Amino acid sequence: MMDWRSVSFGVTAALAMFARWLYRGQRPNALARSINRVAAAVFARGVAPDYLVTLDVTGRRSGRTISLPLVMAVLDRQRYLVSHLGTDVAWVRNVKATAGRAVLRHGRTEHVQLEEFAIEKRAPVLKAHLRHAPGARPHIPVDKDAPLEEFEAIAAQIPVFRVLPAG
Repeated sequence: MMDWRSVSFGVTAALAMFARWLYRGQRPNALARSINRVAAAVFARGVAPDYLVTLDVTGRRSGRTISLPLVMAVLDRQRYLVSHLGTDVAWVRNVKATAGRAVLRHGRTEHVQLEEFAIEKRAPVLKAHLRHAPGARPHIPVDKDAPLEEFEAIAAQIPVFRVLPAG
């Protein structure tokens, strides 16, 4: 008789491998780009839960608006965006190039200022992010239920931006 836990683990491991394959080299492959376009459109319309948003940011080289789906972490009534793929990803470089100016969409359009969050304060945000972002789990080398000390150890590798009103 097969144990359901081993089947569940096998499926979970396979999904994690698939998620890592979609973002080999910290860049989305063609399939991931297609999935992201659809997800960004759905999130922007406000159809999904409110923590699923579309980030619009100006490309630092092209000057075009780039839209991507993100999971927003909410902790102590503050909102945060997390780059679970690390520091060397296009949206993080674009946000920095625009001095944090961006637009969030989820049924409505909100002009925001993204402020990089201090490394020593990131651990609770990272833990909150993993609770709502199962797709991020294969990319972050800490279990979602790990103690905060483990998140503190990797905080410098994972950019976190606090979402503030534009002004």
